[in-house]
Amino acid sequence: MAELKPYRGNYYLWQYLPSTEAAGVFAALFILGTVYLVWKVIKTRAYFCIVFIIGGIFEIIGYCARAAAKDKTDVLMPYVIQSVLILIAPALFAASIYMVLGRVIRGVCAEFRSVIPVRWLTPIFVCGDVVSFVVQASGAGLMVTGDSVKTGENIILGGLIVQVIMFGLFVIVAGIFHSRIRQWPTAPFLAGRAKWEGIMVMLYTVSVFVFIRSIFRVIEYAMGQDGYLLKHEWTLYVFDATLMFGVVATFAYKFPGGLTASAVKDEETMEQEFTNRTYLV
Repeated sequence: MAELKPYRGNYYLWQYLPSTEAAGVFAALFILGTVYLVWKVIKTRAYFCIVFIIGGIFEIIGYCARAAAKDKTDVLMPYVIQSVLILIAPALFAASIYMVLGRVIRGVCAEFRSVIPVRWLTPIFVCGDVVSFVVQASGAGLMVTGDSVKTGENIILGGLIVQVIMFGLFVIVAGIFHSRIRQWPTAPFLAGRAKWEGIMVMLYTVSVFVFIRSIFRVIEYAMGQDGYLLKHEWTLYVFDATLMFGVVATFAYKFPGGLTASAVKDEETMEQEFTNRTYLV
């Protein structure tokens, strides 16, 4: 029978016996979602979404490690794998989400409607995401060894706060652009309005999911090792696993496969032809 064992002395890696069944269910769900996304990326050549797929792979490996950890609560490696990969996977989802907005703006030929110049839009948010990713990963590396738990928690907290701020700004920028393009639409936007509106709704939905999850993680690490959230496994599955699978499912449902370079070029050609016809009239 499985029992909670200390890793070293009186230091416990786990605050509870991890559920093999729950971890297995989510590992299977992320496998299904990620395999579907791989197929969509190959089919539509939307290779900018590869980072999103890597995030899905991180989730799969993380929950597989949790599933295998029930009888190994005194072994460091399964704990490290699940702790780090599940923590940082959403940062990889975020990178693809940020890239989608820039492609939408170019696709509807509405660079002049963006609050931030499009050439800087993706780099700004992706750089912020990279900072969040690196900070969280380094903090997790310190925390899981048990040598600098409090320092690791504080570093992770800082990375999560960066993630929350970046997502808040992203939603504001996306919302302002969406409002402007609906008020002053371009020809490509009108020609494919249902598609563009659907992608924007998808961006809002996945952004809210990641935002809520990040807030949960901020509270979790702010409360520390003795806090309720880190001591009860159900909170991870409700406020992290479920929300992140929601991100994968929503992204797959409204997959931005029509935003490849060739597709954007076609939209720009459409805009030019529209402009030329306008001048001729």
